[in-house]
Amino acid sequence: MENKGIADGAMSGRFDEVLGLIQGARQRAVQAVNTQLIELYWQVGAYISRKLEMAEWGDGVVGQLADHLAVVQPGLRGFTRRNLFRMRQFYEAYRDDEEKVSALLTQLPWTHNLAILGQSKRPEEREFYLRKAIHEKWSSRELERQLKASLFERSVAQPAKASAALTQAHPTALDVFRDAYMIEFLDLPGGHAEADLHQGLLARLRDFLIELGRDFCFVGSEYPLQVGSRDFALDLLFFHRGLNCLVAIELKVGRFEPEYLGKLDFYLEALDRNERKAHENPAIGVLLCASKEDEVVEYALNRSLSPALIAEYQTRLPDKALLQAKLQEFYALGVRG
Repeated sequence: MENKGIADGAMSGRFDEVLGLIQGARQRAVQAVNTQLIELYWQVGAYISRKLEMAEWGDGVVGQLADHLAVVQPGLRGFTRRNLFRMRQFYEAYRDDEEKVSALLTQLPWTHNLAILGQSKRPEEREFYLRKAIHEKWSSRELERQLKASLFERSVAQPAKASAALTQAHPTALDVFRDAYMIEFLDLPGGHAEADLHQGLLARLRDFLIELGRDFCFVGSEYPLQVGSRDFALDLLFFHRGLNCLVAIELKVGRFEPEYLGKLDFYLEALDRNERKAHENPAIGVLLCASKEDEVVEYALNRSLSPALIAEYQTRLPDKALLQAKLQEFYALGVRG
């Protein structure tokens, strides 16, 4: 029986390539159907938009169209009056920049497009979420969470605080890291300890990886580092495929203090000397603190020679209205400048 199990396993391995071909074809078929569906909605939206703009139709005609389609195509789904107006809105939102975004629109399901369209106020915000959703392969639930977490507002108005060494060594790093990370999914109490934070992140590692970004890969917790005759333990160690480097994360449940940066520098030196492979870039360090003062952070990072950044973790989703107000101020300052 044991030999038969081994033989079955070997036989299964021989057929993995065929299985891969089948799965790939299925994925392409689903994507092709989605592309055709999005293009159809675009064309219907364009048709309705032109009819209304030329005053050939009133709003009531759209309802009549929905009723007519329900009669002549009783099995047809998705063409209610409400959805027809959504198709019109979809077309009108992107028609001025069709070439730039059309390739993005067809890569996402209609539900994703509707969520982005309904909750984004600016063209650049819509494009931001389109690109992020495609790159990160967010599910509908994950996309909704990032919209509620005001990822766009935070990315624009509150960029990551990083050392000059980080931006020089990794010019695209600021597109990867954030000023604040949302970990509301841990349900941490107000007076939580560092062990609670650490264990919570490990228990919900998949959610934390989604928050960090798709290219992060988990390496280890309390990762051992030996320097001389002494043993040290790094809180969390990841690898980022896009940046091709190790990423060390140190956790602090209080506010950021400048002396924390020295310890992180030490860990990065140990990683680069003892752990980094020849083809990898220098390691990056992240201090993840409960709070920080921007001026203190600026002073601390200004003289730092290590590729490091300082970020907050937040246990509750942010006040979206407050962030949108900050974003308005940011754009107003940009216009005046």
